Amino acid sequence: MCILPYKILSSLMIDIISLASNIDTPLFPRILRLRVMIKEVKTQVNVGVGVDVLWKALAKDLKDILPKMMPNLVKDTEMLEGDGGLGTIYLFNFGPGIKTVTYQKERVSEFDESVHRIGLEVIEGGHLDHGFSHHKATFQLTSTGEQETLIDVTISYESATEEDIMPPNTPSSTLLFIKNLENYLVHGAP
Repeated sequence: MCILPYKILSSLMIDIISLASNIDTPLFPRILRLRVMIKEVKTQVNVGVGVDVLWKALAKDLKDILPKMMPNLVKDTEMLEGDGGLGTIYLFNFGPGIKTVTYQKERVSEFDESVHRIGLEVIEGGHLDHGFSHHKATFQLTSTGEQETLIDVTISYESATEEDIMPPNTPSSTLLFIKNLENYLVHGAP
């Protein structure tokens, strides 16, 4: 492998960006824009559920668990395409507890069972109807004990407008979802 000195590498990147601004293709400018515009918010939480049980609930049984776990927020879910793995598309129909949107379609954009990592990207409705052109939540599960799991959450997003503000409740909503999932798995359906 060839390793370029920083000065040459940064000069090369400037040249590539200069050239790209003169290329009128749909793909290349999108790649550059993604590199510059996507932001990330990270958080983590420990839950009192073993990693295998949590992985099964999050990656395999989510469509069945969500309406039972949060019936006021999620009325029902459907698996529109796929088998639950990479590329699967889910439709989440929201209940009366969510007044600003009625549905959200999400695609499983990351799925690695060997390291317990799943990413769900919004592809229609939901966040995309409220100022975002990209919204994805990635969950990385790590066993920290027989009945304990650390969940690292990364929320990546891109604003559809010039404003670059993540709604303040997004990370807390994700943590609330995780805590509700933990409660459901430990104590059963409400």
